[in-house]
Amino acid sequence: MSKTIKFGTDGWRAIIARDYTENNVMRVAKGTADWMNEQGMTRAVIGHDCRFGGRMFAEATARVFAGEGIQVSLAEGFVSTPMVSLGVVKQQADIGIVITASHNPPSYNGFKLKSGFGGPTIPKDIAAVEERIPRLLEDTYASLDVFLENGLIRYVDLEEIYYQHVLEGFDIPLMRTSGIRLAYDAMYGAGQRILPRILPEAHCLHCDENPGFHGQAPEPIHRNLTELSELLASSGQFGAGLANDGDADRIGMYDSKGRFVDSHHLLLLLLIYLHDYKNLRGKVVVTFSVTDKMETPRSSMALTSK
Repeated sequence: MSKTIKFGTDGWRAIIARDYTENNVMRVAKGTADWMNEQGMTRAVIGHDCRFGGRMFAEATARVFAGEGIQVSLAEGFVSTPMVSLGVVKQQADIGIVITASHNPPSYNGFKLKSGFGGPTIPKDIAAVEERIPRLLEDTYASLDVFLENGLIRYVDLEEIYYQHVLEGFDIPLMRTSGIRLAYDAMYGAGQRILPRILPEAHCLHCDENPGFHGQAPEPIHRNLTELSELLASSGQFGAGLANDGDADRIGMYDSKGRFVDSHHLLLLLLIYLHDYKNLRGKVVVTFSVTDKMETPRSSMALTSK
């Protein structure tokens, strides 16, 4: 009897070849597709990051969706989770699927659900998907080539969509000529191609494919980024350092001296910038997981700015 599959805080994750198998991924895809059809949803965007078997698991998901009558936009090559989120919006899809285990160890892979606005799917809908995951599933679906030929699956360049969105939303030429040199650690993850494309002058570490992440969990915390920290501290050539996790939706940052700046302080720095430099005023929406200093911005800004 197949095990019951349960989602965690950000998708379903399991150890590859133990519980994370092609058949179990297809079971999750079938439950998701059944829920979508009940809701009248017809379009999905699917992508995978750099983990082992990502392409195989993404294609298996796409075959199930197409076999259940859902139109699939399938990413070409590995992509980041933000690329899938943006792709859902740009493609006017109903849902996004990312085959990733985010920052977890390399033995894991996973299945993330993104809603029609690109953000996380709400718990109520996740529970509804879980309820519809079949105990057993026989693979009677047509091949990928058949679905490509009949148009139910089509490839889409999510990286190019993301790249053009960045060019439209930010002054990249100004960043490139600012004189501030960036060091970047992709941690062998899905950011390895896009950031060097946006900022070709950046000095890049671990921007190559390694599905085992060199044996380290791709989580951008200080103990995993000592090479980047030491580079900044010793060279004196860089204004800042950045790092992303495996699916490039988490960030770590260093100052020019190799001192770590966590995500909570990054949010405070962004708030200072919006308030003091962009002169924006108004309410700030925060989640329970961010620092409570966000709720007392003036005192936090004073402390952070020193």
